[in-house]
Amino acid sequence: MTGRFALVYNPRSRRNMGDRSLYAQTARDLLGENFVDPADRSRLDANIAEFASRGTDCIVIDGGDGTVSDVLTAIHRHYPADRLPALAILPSGNTNLIAGDVGFGLRGIKALEHLQRLDASGLLRRNVRRRCGLVVEWPEPDGRAPVVGMFHGAAAFTRGIELAHQPAILNNYSHEMAVVVSFLSSVAHLLTRRSRQEWMRGNALVMRAGAHIQRQGNCFLFLSTTLQHLPHGIWPFWTAPGTRDDVINFLHVAGQPSRLAAAAWALLRGRHPAWLRQDPDYCSGCEDRIEMLLESDFVLDGEVFSPGPAGRIVLSATAPIDFIHA
Repeated sequence: MTGRFALVYNPRSRRNMGDRSLYAQTARDLLGENFVDPADRSRLDANIAEFASRGTDCIVIDGGDGTVSDVLTAIHRHYPADRLPALAILPSGNTNLIAGDVGFGLRGIKALEHLQRLDASGLLRRNVRRRCGLVVEWPEPDGRAPVVGMFHGAAAFTRGIELAHQPAILNNYSHEMAVVVSFLSSVAHLLTRRSRQEWMRGNALVMRAGAHIQRQGNCFLFLSTTLQHLPHGIWPFWTAPGTRDDVINFLHVAGQPSRLAAAAWALLRGRHPAWLRQDPDYCSGCEDRIEMLLESDFVLDGEVFSPGPAGRIVLSATAPIDFIHA
């Protein structure tokens, strides 16, 4: 069977490592050359290049956010912007934030059988959620290849991710519990005067979003995403009435922000009271291009990146991508 869809299977993802079913072997037997379990990113890039040359119209991704980001990056490199493949996300990784918004809704043999039925009837794109990918570029003179994901963060977000990635947490807890432990560790850091001052001061960051929004100085927290929903009703972004909200939503919180506890409580519940939207320490909106100058590392879909010697990165949006939903 060759079909119109291919499957990228990450055998090292958390849920796949513990899978003792015949799912992976069944998928390999059914899909033949359209089943790949690449050993590293260079091999995955070559696989996606081959899919593009064959005109593969749908790629199924069985892995976590990191695997999705790697596939998006390779698609950005090898597929024309006007002929992007549809994607079906089967969540099985340490982090599955992307699947929470645009996941297929099934896993394993059930997902494979349903995809076969859709493929046979020509209905792979019958039910889709459309989102853009979030492109991170390092302009000249850095010259690094762009990477693509869907959730980006800096300043306090990077500190929290680095805590979650500590072996003492990552190797002894599930991801969900690791997030809880990391959160509690972050709170503990804020309880001591020295750590609280360091965290609240933030990191030096210059941001220009679109043509009119610019922030300069220390930043306590920066978040941006091309997703439209986050877990548990969390949505820390807002836009002015009548403005777009379909590309890169972002939140910038200045260093030493006022009323941080009240703001956090509101944003974690997806609420944006008038006092928060009017406070100059909090800035949110939606743009298709954001330029940043920063000295500290940032995170894209759970992976930590350096801004490079120049410290300059540019965020932009891909063309819309169809994410298949069962």
